[in-house]
Amino acid sequence: MKEQLIELAQNRRSIYALGRNVAQSQDDIADLIKKAVKVAPTAFNNQTTRAVILFNDKHEQLWDIVADRLKSEVPNEEAYQRTLQKLNGFKSAFGTILFFTDMDVVHQFENDAPLYADNFADWAEQGQGHATFAVWTALAENSIGANLQHYNPLIDDQVAKAFNIPSSWKLRAQMDFGSIEAAAGDKEFMDDADRFKVLK
Repeated sequence: MKEQLIELAQNRRSIYALGRNVAQSQDDIADLIKKAVKVAPTAFNNQTTRAVILFNDKHEQLWDIVADRLKSEVPNEEAYQRTLQKLNGFKSAFGTILFFTDMDVVHQFENDAPLYADNFADWAEQGQGHATFAVWTALAENSIGANLQHYNPLIDDQVAKAFNIPSSWKLRAQMDFGSIEAAAGDKEFMDDADRFKVLK
């Protein structure tokens, strides 16, 4: 059996020590991300996933937005300083991808295919998973580390205003990426017997 895809997927890890020592250009990285999102499957080929790719000041602005928003959520200044330390790690990366679902498309398919209407929101989430996995793996293949964060919905309004996001786009995740400054640790897996059934 060929296992090239499995080998590539094994390189896709959550890398938190990210930097800006990236060999590829911003345009090349953006092109790679676009291609990965486009080839990721979606139910009914409805292509519900949207992505906003942030570099330079826009990338830093995103993490400043998160920091400002979380200030009112943490219990005290000590906790906030720990939060800032974590966020500054994301801010030190080379860029960030904002992943959205276009809810107008979801609702259109709910109307057009009422027999499956209850499923389209779930299927859009599956599309998000496919897209993030495709992008993450493509970045890893090019020795670019990444991790996936979920500060939505806390930051939804601020992000929409800051980056002129259409009102139908629902923020689902934030992926910061950059040079790998420290490798991920070992990954543990649950027992196969608890995860799989093979019936013959």
